[in-house]
Amino acid sequence: MRKEPIGKLVAYLHRQNTKILSKELAPYGLGSGGQHSFLKLILGHPGITQDQMTNEMKFDKATTARSVKHLEQLGYIERRTDPKDRRSSLLYPTAKAVDFAPVFQSILDEHNRKLTANLTEEEADTLVALLHKVTRTSESL
Repeated sequence: MRKEPIGKLVAYLHRQNTKILSKELAPYGLGSGGQHSFLKLILGHPGITQDQMTNEMKFDKATTARSVKHLEQLGYIERRTDPKDRRSSLLYPTAKAVDFAPVFQSILDEHNRKLTANLTEEEADTLVALLHKVTRTSESL
């Protein structure tokens, strides 16, 4: 088997994944910039701060700020002043986001199903485990 550079394959997969997912989420205003990842995190962690999101997602602060602003403009999230630190805002999903969550999760699940269609369930689980392992390794470089 010819050994291709892992980075090249991961980059290709990322571009394809982004292109397809952007197209599927465009009708909901989530077509670009990875806003869907931020919305998923806020839905799962209501009351998270932008700094916590930046650390969790491994994006820069500017990308996080742009995504939060966009999600707020779309009506998916709201900011509330942090009572413990008035300079910070806590991010919460709106009723619109909560109502959209099942549709959103269905789109993500179907997208993952399509990505792994040629894999057995065991192969898909192994792939996820290996990607996590590679991610942890790359974080320590």
